[in-house]
Amino acid sequence: MRWLVASDIHGSATACRRVLDAFVREKADGLLLLGDLLYHGPRNPLPEGHDPKQCVQMLNEYRDHIAAVRGNCEAAVDQMVLQFPVMADYMLLQLGGRRIFATHGDVYNPENLPPLAKGGILLTGHTHVSACDIYPDFVYLNPGSVSLPKDEQKHKGYILLDDAGAVFKELDGTEYHRYMF
Repeated sequence: MRWLVASDIHGSATACRRVLDAFVREKADGLLLLGDLLYHGPRNPLPEGHDPKQCVQMLNEYRDHIAAVRGNCEAAVDQMVLQFPVMADYMLLQLGGRRIFATHGDVYNPENLPPLAKGGILLTGHTHVSACDIYPDFVYLNPGSVSLPKDEQKHKGYILLDDAGAVFKELDGTEYHRYMF
């Protein structure tokens, strides 16, 4: 299984379209969204192309390919308009011999670990900063934000994740980091 992992769209129709274009271009099997899909949040500026209704329409077209977890900006009304589940706090995935704990990152993160098997992967969004950190007992991956990046390089990107590793790419497909398991 090959996942395209993205986070923190925050209602940007521009970023949403680019994520879906990347999903098609990369021929991924699934699209894993790590929360904060529609609302920009009170601490963030409006992202480029802010149009949550258009995001709903675009995401619903791909509902059969999407797995998602709730971000700290999701609300019950988001679930009313999205045609795929978005209110789970986390999800567990098996990828090859590795267990992945996928969550938004506002509750569970490297400073507050969930129950995680040795050798597992903690996959979060929330910080808007891409990360690939190797700890003694687990790997921490974060794709950053596709709409409002806060890292120094301002990466607006995603992770391609499969049983071989994680490839970090900009929304245009340019690779900027690779971690092989």
